[in-house]
Formats: sequence, C-alpha cells, structure tokens
Amino acid sequence: MSEPKKPSGDLRTTERITGGGGHGRGPGGMVGQKASSFWPSGRRLVGRMRPERPRILAVLALTVLSVVLTSVGPRILGHATDLVFAGFWGERLPEGQSKAEVVERLRAAGDTTQADMVAGMDLVPGRGVDFTAVGEVLLAVLAVYVMGALLQWLAGYLLNDVVQSVVRRLRADVEAKVHRLPLGYFDRQPRGEILSRATNDIDNVSQSVQQTLSQMVTSLLTVVAVLAMMLWISPVLAVIALVSVPLTMLLAAQVMKRSQTLFVTQWRQTGRLNAHIEEAFSGHTLVKVYGGQPESEERFAEENDGLYRAAWKAQFVSGLIMPISQFVGNLSYVAVAVVGGVRVTSGALSLGEVQAFIQYTRSFNQPVSQLASMVNLLQSGVASAERVFELLDAPEEDDSARGSLAPAGRGEVRFEDVSFAYDPERPLIRHLSLVARPGQTVAIVGPTGAGKTTLVNLVMRFYEVTGGRITLDGVDIASVPRAELRSRMGMVLQDTWLFRGTIAENIAYGRPDATREQVLEAARATFVDRFVHSLPDGYETVVDEEGSNLSAGERQLVTIARAFLCDPALLILDEATSSVDTRTELLVQQAMAALRADRTSFVIAHRLSTIRDADLILVMEDGAIVEQGTHEELLAAGGTYARLSAAQFAAATVGEA
Repeated sequence: MSEPKKPSGDLRTTERITGGGGHGRGPGGMVGQKASSFWPSGRRLVGRMRPERPRILAVLALTVLSVVLTSVGPRILGHATDLVFAGFWGERLPEGQSKAEVVERLRAAGDTTQADMVAGMDLVPGRGVDFTAVGEVLLAVLAVYVMGALLQWLAGYLLNDVVQSVVRRLRADVEAKVHRLPLGYFDRQPRGEILSRATNDIDNVSQSVQQTLSQMVTSLLTVVAVLAMMLWISPVLAVIALVSVPLTMLLAAQVMKRSQTLFVTQWRQTGRLNAHIEEAFSGHTLVKVYGGQPESEERFAEENDGLYRAAWKAQFVSGLIMPISQFVGNLSYVAVAVVGGVRVTSGALSLGEVQAFIQYTRSFNQPVSQLASMVNLLQSGVASAERVFELLDAPEEDDSARGSLAPAGRGEVRFEDVSFAYDPERPLIRHLSLVARPGQTVAIVGPTGAGKTTLVNLVMRFYEVTGGRITLDGVDIASVPRAELRSRMGMVLQDTWLFRGTIAENIAYGRPDATREQVLEAARATFVDRFVHSLPDGYETVVDEEGSNLSAGERQLVTIARAFLCDPALLILDEATSSVDTRTELLVQQAMAALRADRTSFVIAHRLSTIRDADLILVMEDGAIVEQGTHEELLAAGGTYARLSAAQFAAATVGEA
C-alpha cells in the first residue's frame, strides 16, 4: 500500500478499507475511558422503552393483579389456621356454655392469659374443627395462587416481547450508526473493540434487562402490597419489620458505588480482550509465519488475566449485597416472631394473623433482598449500555449537503489549493493543485507515506479537506451527498474484500439490479470467466468472507469485475493488479483501457512498469507533487521518477541474474 499503517497504541490494528492513510489517534487510544454515572445511562436505557408504553402498561396491570392476588393468599390462609386452632380449643372447652361464659370462668380462676386468647378467637365451646370450612378456604387459596401465577406468566410473556423489541431497535440503531460514522473513527478504534460493543455489550444489556426488569417490577409491587397487608394486620409489627429497609438500602448504596466502577472496568477489559482475539485470528497466518505465537499468547494471557481480575472484583463486591440484605432481614424476622407471639398470648392478635404476618415478613424481606441482588445484574447491564451509548453518541459524518452532480458528467477532477492533515500538528498535504481531465489516466507514485492513498481518499470524501476544495465536473464535492458522489466512482484496492455469497453476487455487489448477462459481460471483460468454469458450481460457487477457496489473483479479478460492472465515471485503482500474475496483469490492463475510455482514472502504483502509458504521472513526496508529466518526460528530467525507475530496473536485473 502507499500509506503507512496508522499507529495503533497498544493494539496492532489491521489496515482499514482506506489502505492506510490515517495518522494518529486520540489520547488514550479508545473512547469510553471515563465512565459516566449510573443514573443518566439507566434513565436513557429506560427512555428507549417509550415506544413500548402500551404493552408496558399492560404488563404493569397484569403484574399488579398478580401481586394483589398473591399477597391476599397468606391472609386467607391465615383464616384457615384460625379455623383449625379455634376448633382445637373449642373441642376442649365444655359444651353448652357460651364463649363469654368460658372467658369469665377462666378470668375468675385467675388464668387471664388463656382467657384473653380464647376471647380473641372465633370458636364455639364443645365444637371441633370445621373441616368443610377449612377445605373451602384452602380451595380459595389455591384458586388465588393459580390465577396469580397465570397473570404473572402472561406479564412475563409480554415483558419478554417488550425487552426484545427494545434490544432489536438498539441493534438496528448501532448498525445504522456504524454506517454514518466517519472513517477516522474506525482508524482510532480497534475493530474488536467496536465488535464487542455491537455484540457482547448489547447481549449483556438484553440479558440484564430481561432478568431484572420483570423481577424488579414484581418485587416493588410486592413490597407495596405486602406492606399494606402488614399495616392492616398490625401497625406495630409493621414498624418492626420496616426498620430493616433503610439499613439495607444504606448498606446496598455503599456497595453499589464501588461495584458500578468495577463493572465498567470489566466490560472495557472485555472489549480489549476481544480486540486482541479478533486481531490475532484475522492475522493468524502472519502470526505463524513470523513466530508471533508466544507474543500473542502472552498478550492474551495479560488481557485475559486483566478481565479475570476485573470480573472477579465486580462480581464479588456486588455479590455482597444479597447476604447483607438477608442478614438484616433475618434480624427483623426474629423480632417479628417474638413480638407476634407475645401479642397472640395477650389476645391482641390471632394465631392465624401472626402466621400470616410472619409469611408477609418473609415475603417483604425476600423482594427487598431480590431488589438488592438485582443491582448486580442491573449495574452490569447499565455499564454495557453506557458503552453502546458512547458508540451511538460518537460524532457522525456531516451529510447535510444537498447539491447534485451533472447527470452527464465525464469525471473531470480538480484539486484547488488543497491542504489536509490527519493530525493538526502534522500537515500531510499542503496547497496541492492539479487537474485530471476526462479520459485521462492519472498515475500517482512515490515513497510510502507520501500521501498517495490520502489523495484518492479525499476524492472519495472518506476524509474532508482542511483547506481548498476538490471539484468533480465543476461541482464542489463537499456540496454533494456522499452517496451520490460515490455512486459515480468505482474503486479497486490492493486488499481484496469479498463477502460470503456466490461469485456472481460478489460481482454484482455495487449494482444489485444488474442482469445476469451484464454480470457475465463484466466477468468476461475482466477475465474472471477464464477461471470460473474450473470451479465446481461456476458462477454459483460460494466464497467465504476471506475468499479462501480462490487464489489471491482470482479474488482480485472478482473485485475488478465488480468495478467494471458499476460503469463508474471515475475509477480509482490502488495497486489493483499487484496480486495477479504478469500475463493476467497485461490482460486486465487491456480490459481497464476499455473501461477507462472517456473516464478519469487514478492509479496508485509501485511497479512503474504498469503505468508507462498513463496520460499523467504525479510523483509525490511528503504530501506535495514534486514532479508531473508522462513517463518519457519524467525519465528525461532525471529527477525522482527517473531514480525510482532506475532502482526498479536494477532490482529486476539482479532478480533475473
């Protein structure tokens, strides 16, 4: 390639589609180094559920009904206990007396405690347990619990649909955002880090919200409903049970402050590990060729250990919430049991009421503990959501231009006093002016880092000029939407890119509406047809993302056929024939000669033999054009081009010898 690789900080990132050109990255190398607070990201995540408001309201209504039914259950069950207990005592009391007479007799005998207890029960002296009434109460409890479970299941079904719809839109927003980001963003980010945000982090958001939202809604409503029942039965016992809540919340808040930072670190470390794995796997062949396995394994171990430590700390600290809340809850449970027993003996409460209250105490402490434990998952999900939001908030390309190109433009390109710099402190191109006329083949040569690929990247508006302007057929390209501008261009890079699909589909990538005959015509013109028939399924042969079932030269021919089919007004070739053999290169050059007719072509080349027939050769050094002319004119001038030509000729002679 004609440009140096971008510095990659602590990660050796691979070349991007630009083929190089981007210089430098922001401080720290990665965005998202500073974590924002928990609540803004949490509110923003909840805000993305607004389109699902009707279904969320339905979920809330179903959950409220379910919680109310479930909360009423212990109170009804307590009535069954009262019936059994009253029957037990009634059977032991003398028949024929009223309850008042029995109570009066007990008080006269000095047994005040038993008298108070009997007075508080609904019994008939001499009558045993009414099992028919007990059975009816138990059936009522069963019906209440079954109906509550069904409503809860339906609420969970709807909530699952809500969460998956929200996550689906989040994925779609990330996908759309990636296509709106400037190329410079990808130059500064390790590819694995971006993939981690688009996959791992979104999956973690989905799982966290799915697991926590339903439980949190149910737990909150359960706390409210149970508290109401507790106050109804005994305000005194309710106050005792409530003492544990502020203590639990205070301790949980202290743990949350620490664990949120740890979760952000965990998911950032996950992104770093994914970036290294993606890099090592995509460059697996080179890692083996250069014996880089030990270094790669060492780097993996370092990142993996870092993730282990971050995840261990995050899970351990957040995991303290559950045992702390359970311990405090158990203390209140014991206090309620002791005070409740005293109240039964005094006749202030029935045994069934105390039994129901103890159930409510457990039912109250359990959702409080669950809410505390949900913080673990919720913090992890919000930490991932924060990373996704950082991607969604990244500055986009400004594509507000509304100009248009001439319908019958032929591809005249003018650079008018153009300046450009990846880093403001290090200008690359300074005050460059040139004209490429329709039908001309403009070749660009020069040493690595001279700005060759940058020049064509500016024409494609992968980057914006920092000074001057570039026009296409007299129209400033900055005033034209990028999609329209690039629809007039075809580009073939040294690094081939194929997607998983058939060879015919790969050729038609830039022009999906092309007919089969047009695809075949492009294939024949670029000599793809010459090797396709030797493949098992011809043009329907499926290639993978790396095109591993094709040779490097065959992959290059497919990309050239793709550009040929697009029939562009402006053609850009960046070392496009470097992967094909000499004979095929001659054939492709013949095809390109026909393709370049009445079109402007920019050809970046290192092998000067491939550009001898160019109409204009530009020699670049340090972002400036130092020589320009035809092949013969530049040789006669005896300057940089002549020295490059002599060096290559000498190298070829030595190689032949």
